[in-house]
Amino acid sequence: MSQIDYRIKKVLFDQATLEKCIKELANWVNETYKNSKNLIIVGLLKGCLPFLAQLIKDVTVDFVLDCMITSSYDGKDRSSGNVKITLDLQNNIADKDVLIVEDIVDSARTMTKVVSLLKSRNPKSLKVLTLLDKPSGRLVEFKQDNFGFEIGKDDFVVGFGFDWEEKMRQLPYIGLLTDKEINKHKKH
Repeated sequence: MSQIDYRIKKVLFDQATLEKCIKELANWVNETYKNSKNLIIVGLLKGCLPFLAQLIKDVTVDFVLDCMITSSYDGKDRSSGNVKITLDLQNNIADKDVLIVEDIVDSARTMTKVVSLLKSRNPKSLKVLTLLDKPSGRLVEFKQDNFGFEIGKDDFVVGFGFDWEEKMRQLPYIGLLTDKEINKHKKH
């Protein structure tokens, strides 16, 4: 494994573990949508990028790729609760199968807003796939259709798309920030 960043206290999921899990999730996509004629995979940017890029390498069913940008964190470690959609879909999803790909469901505020918005556009089906699930963080009730790993309530993760103040997304693994790093930024 590559050098561990000094701001990481523990690696939760290394690159090989992530790749194996994502291949299994791609197989789920292939099975779930094997009869779909009009699949649109919607990536919620920016955090989903490494997950989405790895996932679609092993998706063998035809699909159209689209993206949305949503925000609820304002660069901090807690959700602001104010969900904004800053980039909407380019494709019409009416009567199409839609799979939302997201990095994590935590509070579920963002996801419930996105799901509600997309359901109002009358897709044939709508499912949600996330890399991580943090059920202890839920502020609204939500259950995605599939996910890779469950993390604990106090786990603030970085790497593989997850950021700390918009940085550290490039790490090839998912790790926990040191308490020192979190506390250093809370003072600012």
